[in-house]
Order: sequence, then C-alpha cells, then structure tokens
Amino acid sequence: MSCINTSLTEIKFCNLNNSGGITNVYLAPSESVLSTTASTGTITGISMSGSSKFIEYQFNKNTGNYTEEAAISLENGSTFFTTTLSLVIPRREVAKRNSILLVSSGQRNLKIIIKDGNGLYWYMGYANSANLTALGEGSGTAMGDGSKYSLTFLAQEPELMPEVSSTIIASLIA
Repeated sequence: MSCINTSLTEIKFCNLNNSGGITNVYLAPSESVLSTTASTGTITGISMSGSSKFIEYQFNKNTGNYTEEAAISLENGSTFFTTTLSLVIPRREVAKRNSILLVSSGQRNLKIIIKDGNGLYWYMGYANSANLTALGEGSGTAMGDGSKYSLTFLAQEPELMPEVSSTIIASLIA
C-alpha cells in the first residue's frame, strides 16, 4: 500500500523525514489574486492582476511559524480552521516600517504563501483571506536583543490550507 491514501476506510501514516519551521513567506493583496485553480487540496494555478506578484517578507531562521487549529462545534454543526502565522522581522528600518503600514492599512485582506521546513508551499487565506492582526516588539534591552518587528497574521477558513504546487511558485513571486 502506498503512503498516500484518500480512502477513509484505511489510513496509513508513513515515517518520512519531517522538518519543522518555515523558511519563506510571500504576501499579496487579495485584490491582486484574480483566480485560483485547485484539485484535491493542491493549488495548480494562480492568476494575478497585471504585473502583480507575491512579495517576500524576509525573516531570520527559526523566528517564524504557523499553526492551524480546528474549531468543531457538534452542537452547532460547524467546523472551521484558524491559521495563525507569526513572523519576527529583524532590524527596524523605514522600508520595513512602510511595508508593514501598507499591509496593516485598513485591515487589508491578504493572500499568503508559506514555504515550510519540508520544502512544501501552503496557501493561507484561500477562501476568506488573511489579515495582520497584531504588531509588536521594539529595540530590545541589551545589545544582543536586536531591534525587530513581530507580526501575527490570522485566517479563518472552511478547510485546512491547500498546498501550492511548487511548479507555479517562480511565476508568482517578485
């Protein structure tokens, strides 16, 4: 039997190499994404308006992560998933400040592609978009603390994040 099984009658989990963490994050305003093509949990195409591209938000190694939590109410018959992405952007400077202001302005709706430690890409905000919901940090206290921004993005979706085919990534990022 293969490791991938879509039947609910038998589920087999394979012991594969598995790495945590995230390595890259790309953001785009929701209005820049015109359409997506998806099949069985994988996005195989994303159409962008004009020359729009996803912009990379750079962060240091081991300073970003995401979680996906299910909210399942048997009483109400509802299920949704909350994805929370946390990033620490190093070194406070005006270019980063201005970019963060654009992302946070008016609770802007975003589409986010996350590359995880296994080299897989995930699409945050597929149906309902994602938003910057918290911003913090500062100068730190000691020289070794560094100055930084801490960003938290949130998306509430009807399904877990779909994977984005790695074959389309190069055409999507600036």
